Amino acid sequence: MGQIGARELVVLAIIVLLVFGAKRLPDIARSLGKSARILKSETAAMKAENNTAAAPPKEEPEPATGTARTIQAAPGDVSTARPVEEPKPTAQT
Repeated sequence: MGQIGARELVVLAIIVLLVFGAKRLPDIARSLGKSARILKSETAAMKAENNTAAAPPKEEPEPATGTARTIQAAPGDVSTARPVEEPKPTAQT
């Protein structure tokens, strides 16, 4: 009685279809996929940030151009791109 069977899945699918409609289901699935990609890329960025914070700082050459880099949340999604804050070199005296 505690397990979900095929009959319960079919009833659940019919209820979802009735509530959201057949035209909105692809949009909902697309937005869920986009959210999952954003979550995955942000998690990877946080892990990379933690790894670089624990490692000794490396000397990186200054970029030739003054433009800021951006991280795109999803491929082809430019509406949610945000600038990357580059670490500023500190002068040690």
